[in-house]
Amino acid sequence: MKTDLKKQQEKDSLQSALTHESPSVESPISLSGLWRHKSTIITTVSILAIILHLILRFGIHTNQSTDQIPLLVALVFGGLPLLFDLFQKLLKREFGSQLLGGISIITSVLLGEYLAGSIIVLMLSGGEALESYALRSASSVLAALAKRLPSIAHRKRETQIVDVELNEVAVGDTLVLYPHDICPVDGVVLEGHGVMDESYLTGEPFQITKTAGSTVISGAINGESALTIRTTKRAADSRYAKIMEVMRESEDKRPQLRRLGDTLGAYYTPVALVVALAAWGLSGEATRFLAVLVIATPCPLLIGIPITIIGSISLCARRAIIVKSPVVLEQIAQCRTAIFDKTGTLTYGEPKLTEQLIASGFEQKQVLTLVASLEGYSKHPLARAILAAAKSDGITVPESNSVSEPPGEGLRGIVSGHSVQITSRKQLGKQKVEGDEQLPAIAGGLECVVVIDGRYAATLRFRDAPRKESQSFVSHLGPKHDFDRVMILSGDRESEVRYLAEEVGITEVYAQKSPEEKLAIVREQTAAAKTLYVGDGINDAPAMMAATVGMAIGQNSDVTAEAAGVVIMDNSLQKVDEFMHISRRMRSIAIQSAVGGMTLSIIGMVFAATGHLNPVNGAITQEVIDILSVLNALRAALPPKIMHDL
Repeated sequence: MKTDLKKQQEKDSLQSALTHESPSVESPISLSGLWRHKSTIITTVSILAIILHLILRFGIHTNQSTDQIPLLVALVFGGLPLLFDLFQKLLKREFGSQLLGGISIITSVLLGEYLAGSIIVLMLSGGEALESYALRSASSVLAALAKRLPSIAHRKRETQIVDVELNEVAVGDTLVLYPHDICPVDGVVLEGHGVMDESYLTGEPFQITKTAGSTVISGAINGESALTIRTTKRAADSRYAKIMEVMRESEDKRPQLRRLGDTLGAYYTPVALVVALAAWGLSGEATRFLAVLVIATPCPLLIGIPITIIGSISLCARRAIIVKSPVVLEQIAQCRTAIFDKTGTLTYGEPKLTEQLIASGFEQKQVLTLVASLEGYSKHPLARAILAAAKSDGITVPESNSVSEPPGEGLRGIVSGHSVQITSRKQLGKQKVEGDEQLPAIAGGLECVVVIDGRYAATLRFRDAPRKESQSFVSHLGPKHDFDRVMILSGDRESEVRYLAEEVGITEVYAQKSPEEKLAIVREQTAAAKTLYVGDGINDAPAMMAATVGMAIGQNSDVTAEAAGVVIMDNSLQKVDEFMHISRRMRSIAIQSAVGGMTLSIIGMVFAATGHLNPVNGAITQEVIDILSVLNALRAALPPKIMHDL
């Protein structure tokens, strides 16, 4: 019950975000609002306090008790909230690397080093504020997605059309889409005839014909004609909202690289304490203990790693790669077995019309004209092949009427006074069709059967060609990405699968497998080594969930599927390779930021322990190290010169 309530609250929050409203409007001076921005407020107070202290001490030359007042204000209003947060973590037995910062603040107060203490407060709060800013900057893709969707919808009630807020649209409402409108919700066309651009999801500039009964998805751009639709989902449940939802989830989840920072900090903290205590014990100067702790504060661990992760997620999103689970960014580098679905993954998923076997009594051009007219209302890959062939032959496609697609019977309609049906060989066998004895023998490849006015008219055959990059992509997985095995796992006929396997250079083939059989094979392979499964994200969902990394690719990808950890929105294997390179680069940059920052801090600790850095200079030095670490981490959001090696 609580889970359902939480999910509903999340949907309501997302709905508010889609309509550009805050889920709950708060006064800008509310305590909760201030607390959310406490790091920025503390940073500001600390900076002002330090500046005022320097003015009073060196500009006005006041006595020491007076010029210390601003620093005491910074320590009270800035240091206490930070210490309170650290105390809560200690109660939870979370002995993280921030513990050094807390000890440093307390030590600076006890030793009367108020300037050093204020700089430590500035360093910790400034680090949090800098992290928040960097994360917001790296996550700008999400904001761009939110701005793209309209905030209102044109709802039709009887003869009136009224503009309403998006969160007021209910399932079953009738909406009007004006020319060039962005569709606000998923639905079905009631009236109108036109085209819509769905390339925001497919990554391809493909215009989809829409007529009564056609489905429309949120975020698609309407063409030149107005359409009337009936909504089938709320805005918060629609396709475009789901894209935003997985983006939001990808920011919130905490992958293993982040935990790596905690692990490093668990070793680093006691080492720093030992060095600080040794410096104090050997020198007899408590200020050396403070100086070591100040420069040891491990902000590179606290800031650098999460910025690297979010920056990589942002870069992926700009490259049309949606990372639903950030953990896969690390896991992909550990995968040793690559498993591919066939259609739409290693192939274009766009078969070409290669053979037209026309029955006696019909002409090739006549059949292709009638079939192309009907297929103009279908999103099936074979439909695009037929339309492309008609265009290549210079055929003018007439309008169709009464288009329908009864389950299991194929596509039907009336074209130029002729009854046309496009179906399969199996379904044709269940019907009494004149001339079906002319049906040719089964051959390799895909096919469809055409019936015109109740008579068998033609068999159209297709081949789904491999992607141009498939062979080079498969061949480079071993030498470039350390994969030991590559295999095809498909439900298609073995002759088709083996034909493709030979074309792209894969020797391990599993054909004619049901979803259950696919799942069993992937589980077996994953038990032996970590696996990458690449499929279309719909029929392969069980296998994707069983693999170490599940990846959905191409125009059939459904970003609402819970199975895939990664969704490649462009129809390209090059994007898969880009994801692998982004993953490898992310880990490299994260380790550089963390280990590099820690190394510089350790060097600084040596100088502080030997008395060459006092607490104030140590704090300034650590701030420089933090900035270098953050700047390095921000590189993860910038595209490198080489994104792939295909």
